[in-house]
Amino acid sequence: MSVQALHGITLESLLTRLVEHYGWAELGRRIDINCFIKDPSIKSSLKFLRKTPWARDKVEQLYLATRFND
Repeated sequence: MSVQALHGITLESLLTRLVEHYGWAELGRRIDINCFIKDPSIKSSLKFLRKTPWARDKVEQLYLATRFND
């Protein structure tokens, strides 16, 4: 699956789904960024990810690699 597969998915919904699937602790283990480790929240994470392309890319790649149970 390519990044093009993310077309139409907002960063907020993508992040929310990852948090629901993995939880903050596991998400922070998989992607070592402070907004997932220290006092995590969707709001603070979105703010960081929107300003930090390399981190957003890692989150998008994890989303694409994750097998959600739908």
